[in-house]
Amino acid sequence: MSGDDVRLRDVVEADLDLFLAYEHDPEAARRSRFTPRPRDAFMSHWKTRVLGDDTVLVQTVTVDGVPAGNLVAWWEGERRFIGYWLGRPYWGRGIGTKALTRFLELERNRPLYADPFTGNTASIRLLERHGFQHHGTVHHDNDDHTLLVLPGE
Repeated sequence: MSGDDVRLRDVVEADLDLFLAYEHDPEAARRSRFTPRPRDAFMSHWKTRVLGDDTVLVQTVTVDGVPAGNLVAWWEGERRFIGYWLGRPYWGRGIGTKALTRFLELERNRPLYADPFTGNTASIRLLERHGFQHHGTVHHDNDDHTLLVLPGE
């Protein structure tokens, strides 16, 4: 793992522009199979559905004090899901591993679900290293996603 100082903190509004830029990175969009949203839709989603929802746990990932991405947990019906997004400069350095470890200490709901794009093998491996297990395949927007679950204790 890297020697980077990886921490989590509450999201501040100034982080959103950086999160938007990371979402619009063409390689990140390709790997996640997520269509980047226009600025207004992105900001509305974050301000109302993420930051405006008391049931959502969201944290900014920082590396050496600089915002590097985010981790989010939210409810979809009876299931608690997690998602994350790191900027490309932070890929492949062990930052996702450190950040997810810290986040799972804060997010105590189990079982916990994730559904990365099936072709995003790095994301799937990250989740598996944290104890997530294959639970099937789901179809989103014409793409298959691997449904993973972190079982209850």
